This record gives sequence, structure tokens and C-alpha cells, in this order.
Amino acid sequence: MVIGEKIKRLRILNNLTQEELALRCDLTKGFISKLERDLTSPSIATLVDILEALGTDLKDFFNESSNNKIVFGKEDIYDAYYEHNKSKIHWLIPNSQKNSMEPILIEIEPEGISELDRPHPGEEFGYVLKGSIILVVGNKKYKVKKGESFYFTPDKEHYIINNSTTNAEIIWVSTPPSF
Repeated sequence: MVIGEKIKRLRILNNLTQEELALRCDLTKGFISKLERDLTSPSIATLVDILEALGTDLKDFFNESSNNKIVFGKEDIYDAYYEHNKSKIHWLIPNSQKNSMEPILIEIEPEGISELDRPHPGEEFGYVLKGSIILVVGNKKYKVKKGESFYFTPDKEHYIINNSTTNAEIIWVSTPPSF
């Protein structure tokens, strides 16, 4: 098995440089570099140390689960309706909070409002499938119509208002997951 690429991917997901990973494992940056390029192989004890620093273990690292689902259908969608603010969230990917990004479909009835999202690190993207909305980011408001998209860094409170007379539908992707 080629392990270098998997280690590199985990290191990047953990926002670590090769040097930072090496320091955590009492190794050299050169060794980590060679390992990631599959020019050397670690001992089992060294691999255990590296994987521990990357937040995983041997079992999960070598688990080549063939049942990683790629395509999801209606039966996989989880819905939550917020009656007090006339909005409904559809989680499109099961357990997406464990992934790097979280795609959802938000439906907002006329005069409805999405949940207030507090400032957090990451990125937000949305695409209006139906209707028009007001995107509120901090103290600024943006009108977004069907066929338009938005993208911002969520360093301020943000939410969506549907001030029209028809339902609005928005695909919203948050990274890291925040819903």
C-alpha cells in the first residue's frame, strides 16, 4: 500500500506543515518529506506516532472501506423545520458535519428568516434556486435573486431573509460545517 499520499492528505487536513508534524513526532522534516513521496517507509512505532499526531490510528488509517457512499438520494436527506421563523433545512449529505464542507438546501417561506449564524472561521457559499432573498452579513444587506450566488468569509453574524411573496430555495455550502 502507498501510504505517503494518505499521510500528506491528513497532514494538510490538520493544517500542519511538514516541520510541525515532524516536531510533534520527534522526526525530521526531511523524513516526513520522503515519507509523503513514498521514498521511505516508517517503522510501525513511527507510523503509530505520526497517525496519533494526525488524529487517527492504524485501524482507521488502513480501513479501505468500499462502502464509502458517493451518490445520495432522497432517502438520505434529513429535514428540520423551524416553525418560528418559517424555514426548513435539508441536510443533503448524511453526517456531513464530519466532512470539510456541509451542503444544505434551505427553504424559506415568505416573511421567513434563516437561523442566525454566529461568526466562525471558514467560508460560506450559496446559490439561489428559487425566489429572491436578502443576505445579511454583519450590518450589510444584499439582494440575491434566482440564478445568483454569494460567497463570503463568515467573520460576522449572518442570516437570510425572504421578504418576497413566494418561497425561496437556496443551496448553501459551509466550510467547516456550521449547521
